[in-house]
Formats: sequence, C-alpha cells, structure tokens
Amino acid sequence: MALSEMFLYGVINASPDSLNTESIVSTPEQALARARHLLADGANGLDLGGQGSTDAASVVPWEAEWERIRELVPALAQLAVPLSVDTWRPEVLRRALQSGATVINAADGMQADEMWQVATEFDVPIVIPFLSGLNPRALAMVRRDPIEVILEFFEDRLRDADRYGLRQRCIVDPGTGFAPSNWPWEERYLYQKRVYSNLGALRVFGLPLYIALPWKETDQHNELLEIVIRNRPEFGRAHYPAKIRAFEGRAA
Repeated sequence: MALSEMFLYGVINASPDSLNTESIVSTPEQALARARHLLADGANGLDLGGQGSTDAASVVPWEAEWERIRELVPALAQLAVPLSVDTWRPEVLRRALQSGATVINAADGMQADEMWQVATEFDVPIVIPFLSGLNPRALAMVRRDPIEVILEFFEDRLRDADRYGLRQRCIVDPGTGFAPSNWPWEERYLYQKRVYSNLGALRVFGLPLYIALPWKETDQHNELLEIVIRNRPEFGRAHYPAKIRAFEGRAA
C-alpha cells in the first residue's frame, strides 16, 4: 500500500433497507462474495453493519440486529483482514467481537458507558464518529460552526476514553456519514465541504482520522471526495474502493 493511500474498509450491509443496494447481503455466502469483490477492488478491511442509520431504515431490536450478522461475522473473520462492526448497541458489539470482529465502529459515538465497558474487554481499535444526538436516528441540526462543535464533542469523548485508559486506541471520525432527518442535500453538501476542508483541525488530538467516504456519483460528491483525499486521512469507509483508489492516483 502506497504511503498516500488510505486504509479502506469496504462496506457490507446486512440491513435490508440500506440505501446502497449493492452493499446488502443476507447470507454468509453473499457476504463472502461481497467481501472478496471489495478486497479485489482495493479495500484493506471490511465494515459490517446490521442496523441502517438513514430515514429509510426501520429500527429493529438489538436481537434482530444481531441475528442479521450472527452468521456473517465468523464467515468474514475467516478472511483474516480487519473486520469492523458498525453498531450502537453494546449487546451486538460484544457478541460481534466475541465472534471474530476486530474493530469497533461505534455508531453511538461512544456516548454510553456500556460501550466503553465492552471496549475494555477487547484489545481492538475504536472508531468514534461525531454525533449531534445519542444515535444516528436521533440527530439534531448543528447550528453553530461545525468544527467547533465537533472539537468539543471529541474533547468530551476522549475524557471518557481517558477514564477507561483507552485514548490511544481511538480513531476520530467527523461523523459526516450520518445526517439528521430530512436534511436537504444542498445544506448537507455545504456542511460536509466545511468539515472536510478543515479536517486538519482534528489533528489536535494526535489520533488517526477516519472518514465515511462519499459514494454517490454526482459532481458535488466527487468534489467532496477530492477534498477528503487531499487531507489524507488514515482510514476511510468505502462502498466502491476502486473509485477511491482511482481518485488517489489522480491526486498523487
């Protein structure tokens, strides 16, 4: 992997209502086929989720979320690449880590002590996204300068990390993969452009950066992707790794 390349987690969704239908799987065989395709296209690891975070997704009990990924986690773990589990439920997180997941992608932004308690039980990295609410389905609009709000959020979360002795395992994510309900795209685009253009501000914490990369095929999404790549975050979450690698090649 070249120095300029991000470590990419390819997206696999076990939630049937995910917006990117190409990422949806429901069986171990489908998950493995998707994983092999992502890895062949340039992904370095995999990110698996069983609960959708958008308005289109129904919120299911944690037991149903776990059932969606219960057989997929050990199947994907056999590929011996980093495997993150994307969840805000500590019950799902613990079971996934016990079954072979190797990275926490904390969809609650590690705002619950129960999530930190699970993290203490496993020696794995912790991706912490910024959230303007308790979980991705309960977000408020950010009315102040987003950079200030995001920095304040991470100051609080890293104080929590320090209480558990886990700061050095944390990875900072500005949370741009999540959005409040019914947020017009033009407003979200300007918000993301502001955040991506100021990713350097998050370097104050001395921790790696992780970005949920834009995947839709529009001029604005491609512009946002180019801004991210210029800022060289260490990690990215990608639906189409080959596209990311092509953009990196042009930026090199």
